[in-house]
Parts: sequence; C-alpha cells; structure tokens
Amino acid sequence: MSEELLINVSPMESRVAIMNDGVLSEIYIERHNKMGLVGNIYLGTVVRVLPGMQAAFIDIGQSRTAFLHVNDMQKINRPAMNELNAIQKPNKPVAAIELPTPQMQMPAIQINDNGLDKVQNMKHAFANQQANPFSHLTKHTDISSTNKTFEEDVSDNDLSQPNNLESRVLENKAVDVNQLINFVNPKNLAIVDKPIRALATVRESLTPEDKKPKPIRQPEPTPAHELIQNRLHEGQRILVQVTKDQLGTKGARLTTNISLPSRYLVYLPSSDHIGISQRIDNEEERTRLKLELSEIMQSVDLAGGLIARTAAEHIQKNKLEEDIYYLVQLWRTIKARQKEANASQLSVLIYQELSLPLRAIRDLVHEQTERVVIDDAYMYDYLRQFAKEFVPMIYPRIVPHTSELALFDIHRVEEDLKDALKRRVDLKSGGYLMIDQTEAMTTIDVNTGSYVGGRSLEDTVYKTNLEATYIIARQLRLRNLGGIIILDFIDMQEQEHKDDVLSSLQVQLAQDYAKTNITQVSELGLVEMTRKRTRESLEQQLCEPCPTCEGRGFVKTAETICFEIFREIVRCARTYNAPKKFTVVAHASVIDLLLTSEADTVADLEYLVGRVITFEVEPLYSQEQYDIVLD
Repeated sequence: MSEELLINVSPMESRVAIMNDGVLSEIYIERHNKMGLVGNIYLGTVVRVLPGMQAAFIDIGQSRTAFLHVNDMQKINRPAMNELNAIQKPNKPVAAIELPTPQMQMPAIQINDNGLDKVQNMKHAFANQQANPFSHLTKHTDISSTNKTFEEDVSDNDLSQPNNLESRVLENKAVDVNQLINFVNPKNLAIVDKPIRALATVRESLTPEDKKPKPIRQPEPTPAHELIQNRLHEGQRILVQVTKDQLGTKGARLTTNISLPSRYLVYLPSSDHIGISQRIDNEEERTRLKLELSEIMQSVDLAGGLIARTAAEHIQKNKLEEDIYYLVQLWRTIKARQKEANASQLSVLIYQELSLPLRAIRDLVHEQTERVVIDDAYMYDYLRQFAKEFVPMIYPRIVPHTSELALFDIHRVEEDLKDALKRRVDLKSGGYLMIDQTEAMTTIDVNTGSYVGGRSLEDTVYKTNLEATYIIARQLRLRNLGGIIILDFIDMQEQEHKDDVLSSLQVQLAQDYAKTNITQVSELGLVEMTRKRTRESLEQQLCEPCPTCEGRGFVKTAETICFEIFREIVRCARTYNAPKKFTVVAHASVIDLLLTSEADTVADLEYLVGRVITFEVEPLYSQEQYDIVLD
C-alpha cells in the first residue's frame, strides 16, 4: 500500500491529509485561532475538589475549567521527579534547549493576541532564525496516541537484580540469547501478537466452568492518603498535562503523569518502567532496545521511565542516547520554568505543543510514507530544515507542490471531505451505511440498498457486511469518531459468516492509530465497540447545530404546525374578547396548507370563535415559527 502525506497551509488553517493508494484515509485540521490543547503542560490552580466524584476542576487559563480524576494523578508511592540527578553528556554534544514562550513556538506561523500574523511575516520570521532554528522546538506528541502505541511491560525489579550475566552483557561478551531474554524481563518480554481467532473456536475451547458467570469483583477501598480530598485543596498550584481536548460543553481532561515524547522515545519523569511499543513484535529487537535503554539509564543514574516508540525499531544506540539527553534537558527546562511560575498566582502555560505541520513530520511519517507534499513555499523550507535536524531519514521525501491547481483538489480531498459530512455512505456493491452521531454514542447502520446478490439472501447479506467492514474502519478514522459506537450489521444466520465479518473488522481496525475495543456479534447483528476520543470529530470541528432544528435533524411538519395554530386561536379567543380578527403570520408552506387542505377547518374555526382569520406569509420564518396577531 502506497502512502502520501499532503500538507495544505493557509493564513487561516493548516490541514494534513493521509492518502493510502490515492484514497483519503485521515484528515487533521488545525485552525490558527483555535489551537488544540493536547500535549500542553500547564501550572494550573485547583478551583474545586469533589470528593464524591474523586475529581477536581483545575483552572488552566481556558474558557472552561479542566477535569482531573484521581486515577490520572501520580501515585504517591512512585518516586516524584522534583529534581533531576546530574548526568554525563553524550558523546555527541546536544545544543542547549531554551523552552519557548507560546508565541515563539512556531516561528513560521506565529500567533498573537489578535489571531494569526499575516503570511508575509512567515518569511521574515524564518529568515531571522539562528544557525540552529529548531533548537527551541520541543518534541512532543498526542498523549492519546502514546497510550495506544506504547506499553509499560517491565516490572519494577526487572533490571535491579544482581546477576552474573549483567557484567557479561555490559562488556559486550557473548551471551546465550535465551539467558539474555530471561535477564532482561523473564515474565513480560515475550509479547506475541495473538492471531485473530474465529469466535466458534473460542467458544469450543471454553469449559463448563468457564461458561459460568463470574462473580462481580468489588473494587478495593482507596487508601485514605490516595483520596483526592487528602491530596488537593482549593487554590493549590499543580503541574498538569492535557490528554483530551475540550469537547462540547466538557472541559479538557488532565493528568499529572507528565509524558515527554521525542521521535524515538517517551520520557516518563514520574514512572520507573522501561517499555517497548506493542507494534515492535520482533523479540530480538525488543530485547536489544530494553537492554540498551537500561544501560543508558544506569550509566547516567537517570530517574524516571522510558518507552521506545515504534520508530525506535532498528535505531542505533547513539541515536537513542541523544534522544534521552534531549528529553532530560527539556524536563529540566520545564521544571525551571515551573519554579519561576510559582511566584505568580495565575495559571501559566509551561509547554506548548508543536503546530500541526511539525507534528505531522515528526509523528505521521514512517517507512511506508513515500513522500510528503507541501503547497506553501515558506513552510516547505521550514519543514525541510526541521526534518534535516530531527528526522533526517524523512528529508529526501519532502517535496513542494508545483502545480497551479490546488493540492487538495488534485487529489480529490475536498470532495471526500464533503462526503465525510454526509449521513449516507455508499458501498460499491450498491449497499450503503447510515452514520448518526449523538451525545451518547455513534450508530452505523448497514443496508443492502440496490445490491440483490446472486445465489441466496444469506450470501447477499454476508458480502454486504464484509464490504461494510472496510468502509466502516475508514470512516471511523476519516470522521474521527470516538466514544461508544454501535454497528448494526444486517442479520446473518451462519456463525461462520459472523466470525468472518468480525475478523475482517478487527483486521481493518488494527491499522487505526486510536485505541479500539470490539465485542462479538450479537444475535441481532449488533457489534458494540469503543474508540478512544481525544479531539473533536470532523463534524464537530467543521459544523455547528442547525439554527432551525437546533441540532435535532428534523422539524415539525406543516400539518402539525397548522393544528398548533388552531389550538392557539381557540386559546386566544377564550382569553381575549376584544379582537375583531386574528392574523396568522407563518412560513409559506404552512400558509399554503391552511388555504388549501385545511380551508374547511379554518372556516369551521371562524364560525366557532366568531372572528375573521386572515393569513400573512413571512419568508424569514422557519417552518416551525408562527405568530398570531390580535387586531
């Protein structure tokens, strides 16, 4: 599968499209006057503590207070990283890192109090960069993708036990591979991706004891010192990181477990684990990474934990070492800035995430990405220098867009975006999907439509459902649908067909960056699933509720409004005796119905109330709006 990254930059917004075999798979949009918060680090102020919810509301300087649950707080028994130990410098010197202010974060597209600076300032800002224009840039990533991609699969004592093997490993002497695996992590190292098994096979493997309902395990009581009311109080200053953007009426979601990712690693100052991305499935490579990371941390006496990202696979030790020193320097700068900000009583932004184009270069480009096309000349130069400094293997793949036609028009991205906002998605076979988003969940209904199949009804249903799994997986990514999702497949009779459909869905969702969880197909053909949501869906980002129906998706019929008008006239006639006539002001469709189909009813009503009823069309009214004027 060929993959391309298309980056469109304008004075209003930046957009990144991921194309797989020429088809739009994902779209990222960032408005320059409404930057995302995920990954930002704040020194916030506790506004309110709720013992009943074991949560607190934190002021981070946004329009709404942010939410911090006790489960997202650093455990007390974990070592707190208040001060970093002195460490040696790497063989290759790393430039000192000065943490930028929010306005310094993106020199090519700066944000001021009035919004986006004009595009011509981009060239000036770029020209004024120092010899290393990216020395102030920090390497950070979406915390949600971090939760999906990485795992902390090493126990606290895995690397601390004395062993004769240790000296042999650190001295690069020959060591038996099996011994090495047991030395690094005897319990958790061998992580093998389980193949997708048919549901029927799973059921056959269950014993009668397994099929018995399990007793509900009662949660263990939280120790008193872990209760949020014993850890936080109003007015307290606390260092937090945003893990989920503001969605609808809900504020941002926070954590105190700070995570600082770079290209290859994630540094966890408050943890003590060494973990490897689940997507690195080669055991020897996992062993190598764990061993080298542990060696580096032991050699520099570094507190905290590390997670190797997927991009760290086959990366040399010196590159990993540079990343570690970079992240430690960054953490030191953050702590220094926190100390300075403590003197202020206001909420302070300590660290701001990179802009969308830079995040795309750092996080979205991988081995399968053939090229990155950019339609802005200044941003092209900027990203080339960024890639040359931080991700040199990507540098040759970055190319400018030279055609006079718009980049997104050539690749039909604009058309796909319009289609992604529609309820109906057509399948090539003639079937279709109906996608509906609500506050509580998203539902996707599969229908055969014009597809009549050939051999039998069961075969027709099976093929439609199978095709739908591909489109559903793509639409979830493209529309960025999250939370609870209900898939209403067409009812299938054969268990083998149900298993195939579920397996196909699992295979397609395995390519998703967001974390997903799927249940089995129910007797009604329903599949319940969840998809991690950290930012607004495409519909929420680009659209707003309809002012006519107020987001319901429907309005009352003209006939219903006519009957409401009749009842209101009777009510007014009983309340007010003075009016000589009633004038009904309403939408044209309502007036037409009153003068045609309901003309006899109007005549009877005039006789009943003893008043003349006249009508007036108001073109600015919606179908549900009307007024009754008493003359």
